[in-house]
Amino acid sequence: MSEQSTNGQQLSTSQNGSTAAGNILLDVRNLQKWFPITAGFFRRTIGHVKAVDDISFHVLQGETVGLVGESGCGKTTAGRCILRAYDLTGGQVLFQDHDGKMVDLGPLTNNEMKPYRQHVRMIFQD
Repeated sequence: MSEQSTNGQQLSTSQNGSTAAGNILLDVRNLQKWFPITAGFFRRTIGHVKAVDDISFHVLQGETVGLVGESGCGKTTAGRCILRAYDLTGGQVLFQDHDGKMVDLGPLTNNEMKPYRQHVRMIFQD
């Protein structure tokens, strides 16, 4: 598999999450978060707001990543999806555990997420 790192390098990724440039700690693949638009007495879904639609990136060991964009473009929503504060509409969020295995955070419960949340943080610029 070949991907582009956050600094623009082309990297080939192995099964265990390592690349030629180092270990991948966080791998976000085709992340989607859509919020339903409801209407009517029975609150039927008539459409979706595509807050995050198909973003992919990975963070290597020792890297710091910042999401930059216009107001309302989905930065906070993407962060909340990565931390699993929101359930994903689509895609995967993989995190390297202490054994070096890539763990899919999507199906984990809140209790199972606690150890991973200690390693990933969102910091807002005010």
